Amino acid sequence: MKTQDILIAQPESKEQVQALKAFMNALKIKFTVSGDETYTSEFVEKLLESRKEAQEGKVTRVKKEDLKEFMDL
Repeated sequence: MKTQDILIAQPESKEQVQALKAFMNALKIKFTVSGDETYTSEFVEKLLESRKEAQEGKVTRVKKEDLKEFMDL
């Protein structure tokens, strides 16, 4: 049986990472390990800035019917 659920864990130490890996392996659960090195610091900075701007309401809203015109600019 397969499920579409994706679980994201955020271990805070190497010991927790090792424990999670051992647990997943013991249950024969496929998993992928990725770290912050996957993204450049520049990308992460831009992402955090965009998130902050969105929280402050600094966004551009486009109606669905105006999307094509907006994208052609």
